[in-house]
Parts: sequence; C-alpha cells; structure tokens
Amino acid sequence: MPVYNAPLLQIDPKETRRYAGLMRAKNFDERLIEEACQDARLLAEPRGIWQLYDYDCENQIVKAEPPFHIEGKKIGKHLAGCDKVILLAVTVGDGIEEMVTKRFADGEYASSVLLDAAATTAVEQLADGMEKAIKPKMAAQGYGMRWRFSPGYGDWPLEQQPELIRTTKCETIGISLSESKMLVPRKSVTAIIGLYKEVKGTESLQHSPNGCAACDKVDCPSRKPLK
Repeated sequence: MPVYNAPLLQIDPKETRRYAGLMRAKNFDERLIEEACQDARLLAEPRGIWQLYDYDCENQIVKAEPPFHIEGKKIGKHLAGCDKVILLAVTVGDGIEEMVTKRFADGEYASSVLLDAAATTAVEQLADGMEKAIKPKMAAQGYGMRWRFSPGYGDWPLEQQPELIRTTKCETIGISLSESKMLVPRKSVTAIIGLYKEVKGTESLQHSPNGCAACDKVDCPSRKPLK
C-alpha cells in the first residue's frame, strides 16, 4: 500500500487564476491570488495512496480482488496496450473546504472563490507530484506510463467511483464518497494510469491527446486553452 505524503512547498498562482476563471481579467490584483495560494498551502493536509494491478486491456478489466470492468470507449482506447495499471487517490483534506465555506458564509466571496481555486490547484499538483515520484519506479521495471485519467473525463462514468475507492484503499487516507458519488473531501482526485512495456514502436502512444484535449466537456470553466 504505497503512500505519498510530500508537502506542498508552493501552489501555482497562474493555475489558481485559471481555475478561478480569471485568465482574461488582466487587471485583477495578483496579490489576492498569491494570498489565496499561501492560505491554501498552510491549510492543506496532503495525502496520497496508490496501488498496482495487472490489467486485461482486451476486456478492460482491472485484475483486483474482485476484478472490475472499466466502462467507456475512450478510457479503453487510452489504456490499449497496457498490461498493468496504477490506481491512485490524493486529497488535501477538509481544512481548506471548511475555510472556503466559512469565508463564503461571512460574505468574503472573492476570497472564498480564490481559496477554492487554490485548493483545486493544490490537489492537482499533488497528483502530478505522485506521478513524477512513481515514474522512475515503473521505468526501472521496463514500463512507460500513460497520463492519468479520472472518472468524469471523456466517457468514463462517475458511477465507477466506488470501484476506485475500493481498489485504491483510499479510505485509509480519509477519502470517501457522498451519496451522489462525489469525493469527500471535495478537494480529492482518483485516477488510473496505464503502464505499457517500453519497446520500440510503442513510445508514440504517449503522444495521444491528454488532459483537457481528451475531454469532450468544451464548456468547462477550468478547461485549458488547446494549442
């Protein structure tokens, strides 16, 4: 049950600005964004966990105990050629969300929105950091890694979140599900990473669209500009 508890030394203000929907607000006070990032860093309780499983890419089955079938054509295509997968979960805890709620209730609306955006940035950075930490371990075993894919991306339904909760064993780091299948704490991420044997001719698979480019939710306010 590998865990990942690296501290958040900083939170990216540019990404926070994007998650707050302020990319076109050129005159917005940058100090307010930086303050939100600092507050989020101090409030965060970063925790992560990941599990390695064999994977049947022909039938889209994670060989957990019991196994589960991954639904969706896009996620199936993304994991094509993989014979192992990593299932991961990260969270920055409840403290940030509680402060976001308090500030909103106190009428500090701008501060609440910016802190919420900084918390989103923080949990994504945590997931990125976990990927970077795992990558050399897998490379040492001869595996390349696909970018992480979460329920809700593409056509992978959120209804499969309970399987990720079960297979990541993320209850041990305080992550659970609400009745509506939303993660609790809200600033948490679950995802799958496909692992493929690095042999000549397969490396180009890494250059398929990723992240926002692979998602069909074009009206998402957090969507990154596509190049």
